[in-house]
Amino acid sequence: MSTGIAVAVAAGIGIFMWQGGSTAATETDKAARAAGINAEQQEAFEEIVRQYILDNPEIIPEAIDRLRAKQAAERIDGIRDQIEKPFEQGFAGNPNGDVVLVEFSDFACGYCRQSVGDVARLLSEDPNLKVVFRELPILSDASGKAAQMALAAANQDRYYSFHKAMFDAGRPSDQTIEAAAKSAGMDLEAAKAFISTPAAQAELESNIRIAQQLEFTGTPSWVIGNQIFSGAVGYDQLKAAIEAERANGKTDS
Repeated sequence: MSTGIAVAVAAGIGIFMWQGGSTAATETDKAARAAGINAEQQEAFEEIVRQYILDNPEIIPEAIDRLRAKQAAERIDGIRDQIEKPFEQGFAGNPNGDVVLVEFSDFACGYCRQSVGDVARLLSEDPNLKVVFRELPILSDASGKAAQMALAAANQDRYYSFHKAMFDAGRPSDQTIEAAAKSAGMDLEAAKAFISTPAAQAELESNIRIAQQLEFTGTPSWVIGNQIFSGAVGYDQLKAAIEAERANGKTDS
């Protein structure tokens, strides 16, 4: 076996060994049988793999990162349309943008407020970017009310104006929500009627299910292509992810 092939197989079997348990042993046995390796050869090979991992422990976090990225891509692919298709007009930027950045946020979240400027800067600099906003009100009852008003804003094509005004207004309350809605030029009576519709409630429930499927642990959380980020990751990381996704798109086309 060539050195390159040996290292590749070693890395694969090494991951199984590192995971431990009966599953690891079973998968190692399967890999060995598939490669035509007998028990004695397998034992010797596993010792080589073990020593390789001990000598190169840095491959373990690298392997974990790759596994997580692969799992994230699989989770996203199964529900991509649900993630990237905005609710009504709940997006900003180019409606036909070649890259879609999706933000799951909560109006009571300080880190989400911190990210507003980053998103605005990205939109101002990138005419081919589409940002889809998904409401994930998990922090308080008041943030749930703000999320409902945001959906009403999307229904009136006032979403992004409300989004920015709501974060500018401070923590959600009946007073700040109404002030943000007025600032965004919304029809308040129509908004109140829309909030009580099944469509609005179904959207919030759907967002929670999506967040659970993607294993989000808080807000803001982001999806760009097959990448997932959590927290106020900042302008630079978001821009780099957008550029990477755009480069991947050009490669695939």
